[in-house]
Amino acid sequence: MPKIEVCLTPALLDLYAIENSVVVVIDILRATSSITYGIDNGAQAIIPVMNVEDCLAYADKGFLLAAERNGEVVEGYDFGNSPFSYTAEKVAGKTVVLTTTNGTKAMHLAQERAHQVIIGSFLNLSAVCAYLQKEKKDVLLLCAGWKDNFNLEDTLFAGAVVEQLQQEFTLGDDAGVAALDMYQLAKNDLRGYLKKSSHSHRLVKLNIEDDVQFCLKVDVCATISVLQGEKLIALSH
Repeated sequence: MPKIEVCLTPALLDLYAIENSVVVVIDILRATSSITYGIDNGAQAIIPVMNVEDCLAYADKGFLLAAERNGEVVEGYDFGNSPFSYTAEKVAGKTVVLTTTNGTKAMHLAQERAHQVIIGSFLNLSAVCAYLQKEKKDVLLLCAGWKDNFNLEDTLFAGAVVEQLQQEFTLGDDAGVAALDMYQLAKNDLRGYLKKSSHSHRLVKLNIEDDVQFCLKVDVCATISVLQGEKLIALSH
């Protein structure tokens, strides 16, 4: 059987052999949720870049520029990291260049070595799990965390994936066991469980509770985003 592992922070990624693995990048609050929603709503592509300054290189190409740092929109950019900025009215047929505090960095690190990089969120949980079951390749669930630290929300999503796949994959590490245990504790009230989390407290101060609630919705989207070259595009099955 293929194995499934959980990397709790990008700072630990070098410990994993991912050359033959599908890496699922997870940044629930809010990058991978927003990307999933945007691609599902018809965005032509989303280009993740590492730095705010990197967005500016695309300024004259007619793309939407999205930049978030510490949960807030960077001044002068079209929008930030809220899923509500990625509605069909705003992004259908368009390309978005995006940089975020944690998620876009994790994507770039994974892409350096992984067989394939896809994007995971509660919004497309079942679609992601069905794809991984079909591919039958080793899987690494890469939690973007918060500034290279562990966080709860990304680990809970990793646990949700492990729960669905544990019969068909070998659980390869204790991080996966811990993520599964945490998810099974939290799954009946994800928002209530996450009230303990540090990032949840940060987001409360920014008055974006609606974003948090939306990012915890399950199976709103059927589309999976895959990183091809510099662009995230819809994965064709």
